[in-house]
Amino acid sequence: MRQRRKEERPSELLEAAFEEFSQKGFAATRLDDVARRANVTKGTIYVYYPSKEILFTTMVRDLMSPALDDVEALHSLEGGSAEEILKNFLHYIYNTVARDRRKRELMRLLILEAERFPDLTRDHYNQFVEPLLLQLNQYLISLASSGKIRDAPACRSSQILLGPAIALNVWRLLFLDAPEVDTDAHRDAVLDLFLYGLLPR
Repeated sequence: MRQRRKEERPSELLEAAFEEFSQKGFAATRLDDVARRANVTKGTIYVYYPSKEILFTTMVRDLMSPALDDVEALHSLEGGSAEEILKNFLHYIYNTVARDRRKRELMRLLILEAERFPDLTRDHYNQFVEPLLLQLNQYLISLASSGKIRDAPACRSSQILLGPAIALNVWRLLFLDAPEVDTDAHRDAVLDLFLYGLLPR
């Protein structure tokens, strides 16, 4: 039992750190508060994480790792029609970026602490954001070359397709008391807008 508890301790500390850092940010978070939340002594934290900086960076990388693993799933998202491909991609983006509280808090922490921990934001871009954009660009260019969509500027500016999901995250982070936005309805509206636009045909 003691051995199992020892093995579980790092993940428990990271979970407590997530709650404290996401509520208060890096500077205002005290290791005493993390220890209290994890029901351990402050000294126990130092056994696993020698400093607050190391605890924070380890916690953020732990949050990042599922998203990095999910990039591989993009290779299985292809469909026959433009609508299928874009629908699959937006479904993936909204599930990865907009639906999960932990991923929403990851974005908050990366924004707040970008200046203090530039390596974290750089790694997140290089390992997750850039591969995502490259894959989407390939999808769009392939669709355009086969005549399934027109060769529009958006085919080479795939950040546009990520924008609404990120904006929904920012909305939720800023307006905590605003009426909840239906994630699926938001995603479907974005898909409709990209496929058909607003002007009558």
